[in-house]
Formats: sequence, structure tokens, C-alpha cells
Amino acid sequence: MQFTVLAQDGGARARNGILSTPHGDVHTPSFMPVGTQATVKALTPRQLTEAGAEMILGNAYHLSLRPGCDIIRRAGGLHKFSGWGGPILTDSGGFQVFSLSKLRRVNDEGVEFQAPIDGGKRFISPEKAIQIQNELGADIITAFDECVGYPCAKEKAEEAMVRTTRWAERCLEVHSRRDQALFGIVQGGMFPDLRQQSAEALVKMDFDGYAVGGVSVGEGPDLMRDAVEWSEPYLPKDRPRYLMGVGTPQDLVTFVGMGIDLFDCVMPTRNARGACAFTSDGKVRLRNAQYREDMRPLDPRCNCYTCKNFTRAYLRHLIICREILAHVLLSLHNITFYIDLMRRCREAIREQRFESFAEGILDVYTAII
Repeated sequence: MQFTVLAQDGGARARNGILSTPHGDVHTPSFMPVGTQATVKALTPRQLTEAGAEMILGNAYHLSLRPGCDIIRRAGGLHKFSGWGGPILTDSGGFQVFSLSKLRRVNDEGVEFQAPIDGGKRFISPEKAIQIQNELGADIITAFDECVGYPCAKEKAEEAMVRTTRWAERCLEVHSRRDQALFGIVQGGMFPDLRQQSAEALVKMDFDGYAVGGVSVGEGPDLMRDAVEWSEPYLPKDRPRYLMGVGTPQDLVTFVGMGIDLFDCVMPTRNARGACAFTSDGKVRLRNAQYREDMRPLDPRCNCYTCKNFTRAYLRHLIICREILAHVLLSLHNITFYIDLMRRCREAIREQRFESFAEGILDVYTAII
């Protein structure tokens, strides 16, 4: 993997770069659609390509449970198994330490999970997390970490941060594939000194890139911004920075302005399944009766297949009738909107007008969605 910064806005930390991987280039800042189970919900790889996606995300923990690493390896790796030929990043499973907190036990050696699919016990150590990701064959893999929720006592956050640092060292020791970049993950809860300590320790280990983890765990928008502010300044400028699990359109432009390069979030497809669309004029809730006879496209400024061919009235009809096509068309639009938002960010950075561009997005999306 190679990362090159091509431009930086003089009035902000926002930067435009290019991330080169064995399966293609990623132009940053970039949004990665989430394909937890080796598929982005309701969309085919061809549709993702047409939407402009360059890299997608998969989840190592869930894929190791089903279908299992052996099957994916026999298929030729995650790219061939899923039919997605572009770059892939895999989450090690550290977020599941938080999200499956009622089904796991953590100690210094690793995490014992009660698998949600069959109730069986699965133990994942840092070494096992890297082995799984080596077998899956993603272009970028992530170190195993302990993600804590909010609120969290400082003592607990520090314990998890120290454990994450030790696990990061173990991940580096066993990582065996040189064609895969390995990212370290900054933790430390909502405590500035712990965030700084975590970032500085990881930078000394010389990872290929760095992720800011432990956000979108109940802390709210202000503390989320603080967590990034407490982490990003200590990360090297010549490596990509990835903010995990974020976020809304306003989140994306805010954190691009703070120097973040990569994002992922389930929000575009999850909102699509909830009959909500992101548009250049704000969020549209298509269940509302006002759209019953609305013959306008979902977003007149969007060139996606959905907006070029269907009306709001038709989309609402599909939703009310519970037709699967509604999920497909709205997912396609929302993913296209997010990816195009990143394209517009890159353009604004190159033209040295990012701050005014971001202000325009924030004016439209003033409330947390």
C-alpha cells in the first residue's frame, strides 16, 4: 500500500490523497460502504461500482463464523468469493467487543464470544484476528482492539487502552502478508490524555495507517468531535487516517475538515431500509403522506439510476407495499449520495474552498440524523 497526499486546503486540515492497493486506487477522502457479511445490503458489486464506490468494508468476526475462513480461502479469497474486485478493508472484530458485550468475556489473552448464530464459544486473540484477516485476503486489515462504550469510567477506559496497545504489538508480530496493509486503532474512551497516550504508542510501532476507534458508542456529536481532536494531531501526516463507524453527512464534512481520510458507516443502507433518503436539500422521509403524489425525482441534482428513472411517488408506493425494490433503489441512491459527497469534498479541497463547501452542507444538515 502507498499513500500520497495530493492537496491540502490552506484554511483547514482537509486533504486530498490517493491510496494505492493491490486491487486498485482509492481517492481520499473516501467513504466505504459497509459489507459486513461480504455484501453491501440490497446492492450488487456492479451497482456499487456504478455508484462510484472504490473500497468496501467487511467484518472479520462475522465472516469467520459464517461462512468460515476455510470456505472463503477455497473460493480464492474475499474478493473472488464476494465478486467485488476493488479494494477491501476488514474490521478485526474489535467493535464486537462493544456491540456484543453481553455475549463475551475479555482478558489479556483475548475475547471469548458466545456466537450469536449458534450459541457456541469462540475465542479470538490478537493472533487469531490477524490469522483470520490474512486468510480473508483484504487489502487493508485492522489490529484487534478493545472498544469501550459511553459512559465509561476512566479506570476502565485506561485498562482497555493499555490492553489494545499490547494487542497491537502482538498483531504486528504475527502479521504475515506483505500485500496487506495493517492499521493500528487509537482507543482511550473520552479522555484526552488516554487518547494521546494511545496514539503516540501506536505511532512508535510504525503501522501502515491509523484508525480512530471508540466513537459512535453513545457519546453524542460533541464528544465524538473531541475524541477525534484528541487523537488526530498525534498521527503521522504521511499515513492514512480512518474514522471508524461514522457517520452522518455533517459528520463526514466535519471530520474531513479535521484531517480524516477514510470513513465507513451503515447509515446509508440502514436509512434506506427505513424509507429515508439523503438528498442535496436534506433528509427525505418517504413514508410521509406529502410524497404520495410527488412526481419529482428523489433528488434533481443526483445522477444515480434511482433519481433518473423514478419519482418520489413511486418510491413511496414501493415502501407502502413493502416491495423489496424500495430497499434496492433507496440504498443505491444513498450510497451514491455519500460517495458523491466525498467527491465534492475532494474537489473543494483541490480548489481551496473546503470551508465554505462544508458550511453549505452543515447548513442543510443542521440536526444529527
